[in-house]
Amino acid sequence: MSVDSNISMLNKTKGKLPRLPFVQLKNKILGEDFELSLVFVSPKESHKINFVYRQKDNPTNVLSFPLSKNSGEIFLDCKTSAKDAPNFDMTPTKFLLFLVIHAMLHLKGYEHGSTMERQEKKFLKIFS
Repeated sequence: MSVDSNISMLNKTKGKLPRLPFVQLKNKILGEDFELSLVFVSPKESHKINFVYRQKDNPTNVLSFPLSKNSGEIFLDCKTSAKDAPNFDMTPTKFLLFLVIHAMLHLKGYEHGSTMERQEKKFLKIFS
């Protein structure tokens, strides 16, 4: 399912997609010209991707892959995310919002650290 010309969403699960401001997030964090693909996957598929690309033998809540300077792909596992949310004192929806922001910041070039954490808090405040 295409949302607009620079963002596409693919639901590979049987669940409903979360209602989050994906287009606004992408435009604010990555810019309007950035081409983003969001793929919603099952825990089984996130486990497989996590093992292939990170050699981690477990499902993960989010993975991001830069494809070029102006494009990238984010894989989201909503079931694993919902399980992880209480560990971060967040509702499943707010934690998923956080994960999308986190993944987009990685696509923008940020690495884990205090600068990235400040950006995460800023965007979480704007979109919560």
